[in-house]
Amino acid sequence: MWWKALLFWFLLMVLAIANGTVRVKFIIPYTGLTAGLAISTLMLCGLILLATWAGIRWLGPATALQAWAIGLFWLGLTLGFEFGAGHFLFKKPWGELLLDYDLTQGRIWVLVPIVTAVAPWWMAKLRGTLG
Repeated sequence: MWWKALLFWFLLMVLAIANGTVRVKFIIPYTGLTAGLAISTLMLCGLILLATWAGIRWLGPATALQAWAIGLFWLGLTLGFEFGAGHFLFKKPWGELLLDYDLTQGRIWVLVPIVTAVAPWWMAKLRGTLG
């Protein structure tokens, strides 16, 4: 199950990168930064849920605990990549990385890690795959 969860997480990262490209090239130029980031966040949440809905049977969690474990695994990978690569590879300061989580600035990015963590359990529940 874990190798499938890791492979699937890479698919989610491809979707996130594609979403970011669409955000920068098409959404923000027409909506502005704050609205563009919000639209992109909601789009990515939808893509994560849709992909997980489509792939949950292949991922194969048999119990709610296994589904939650996949979601928490994805959450750890996502946050590790976002902050690790963001800071050490792409040289972004910690404050800039944390800005996306600042609800007082209209940033709703926090929804992405929440949806990432919940998606396997939620989609398995919707698809009726949990024992």
